[in-house]
Amino acid sequence: MKKWGLVLLLLLVSILFITNDAEAQCSLCTKTASQLGEKPAKALNSAIIYLMATPLLIIGFIGWRWWKTQGKHEEV
Repeated sequence: MKKWGLVLLLLLVSILFITNDAEAQCSLCTKTASQLGEKPAKALNSAIIYLMATPLLIIGFIGWRWWKTQGKHEEV
């Protein structure tokens, strides 16, 4: 089980490093970022991706806990 946890952790960390090239801006943010310049636009995009990842990690943790407790009930 520890092996799967390590694999999952490495997968999540690698996904976070890969998403630096992703663009997660709405049309208003894109227009604003284009007016600010290249560096602020990249920083804004990274912040949007960071804020998007936090709720997904929380939902994933809740789902994992639910899955673990469901497994214990089925074994009994």
